[in-house]
Amino acid sequence: MRDNRPAYWGQRQAREALGTARDVAGTSLITAARRPARPGRFFTVHLGFTAPDLASARELAVGYAEALSVLRPEVALGASALSPAEAWQQAERLFCGASGPDGERCADVANHPGFHHAPGPGGLGWGDGD
Repeated sequence: MRDNRPAYWGQRQAREALGTARDVAGTSLITAARRPARPGRFFTVHLGFTAPDLASARELAVGYAEALSVLRPEVALGASALSPAEAWQQAERLFCGASGPDGERCADVANHPGFHHAPGPGGLGWGDGD
């Protein structure tokens, strides 16, 4: 009964699956993955900085987010948010993110006046403007 522990059975099953050295000579032991790779997950980076007030902090945060998106295009600008260091659960969005007619999202700062604008130079504008 001592040899019936799980480790023994795991070794035995592996040996049976792989065969002996003579059986597998010339074949690869590395195969393709049995299941597809997981899709990418969304992660958040928290950057700490100091500012005299919320308006200044918002302006700095927008600048940091835009600069990071220029350096790394995979950074999701629309997901950027700002919160006080001691109250991260009170995060406020930095960018508008309104849906456009072609499925685009507005890339202007939150609560902006006028039309919404798609990202990039010459991006589509929509909505009720001035």
